[in-house]
Amino acid sequence: MNVSGTPTGARARARREMRVQVSAIAVGLFLQQGYDATTVEDICAAADISRSTFFRYFPTKEDALFGLAGDTGARLVTALAARPAEETPWTALRRALDPRLEEIAAGGVHARRLVRLIQDTPGLAARHREKDAEWHQMLRPEVARRLGASPAVTCDPRADALIAAALGCLDAALMAWTASDEPPELPELLDCAMAAVG
Repeated sequence: MNVSGTPTGARARARREMRVQVSAIAVGLFLQQGYDATTVEDICAAADISRSTFFRYFPTKEDALFGLAGDTGARLVTALAARPAEETPWTALRRALDPRLEEIAAGGVHARRLVRLIQDTPGLAARHREKDAEWHQMLRPEVARRLGASPAVTCDPRADALIAAALGCLDAALMAWTASDEPPELPELLDCAMAAVG
């Protein structure tokens, strides 16, 4: 319990719920009006909050879209570390992506529209690449360990090559998934992309 008498866990849950609500409203507006055409003021009006409240939850407009995915990298690392030791690093990376694929695919048409919006909006595409770079660095120690290499040895390119290829395959699968109104299943597309590289 904190000084004000409110349980810290309850306050954190309330903050998380507010972030989820405002993010959902923002995403709805981005899909309806376009990302660039949607202002912070539009989001605040739709969410019935002030600008200062918005910026308490999200430092930027982009964060209203990407901010809730902040723990994705940690979840990828956890999923990778949980894979059987006998799997090759490439197979382990593929299987570690399954929970992420399930999350995205569960969004159906809405998720496809959102992925397409990110791909088609230069600022969002750049932010997505930043996220990939963060995930890359988070995954590197575990992939290096699986290769029998030290994460501290930066002159060994194998872990970086595998991670870059796997994340590139994920992006390629997502591009194919958004290219049609009735696409193949996302795991099938990722399998196809990774088989082409592997």
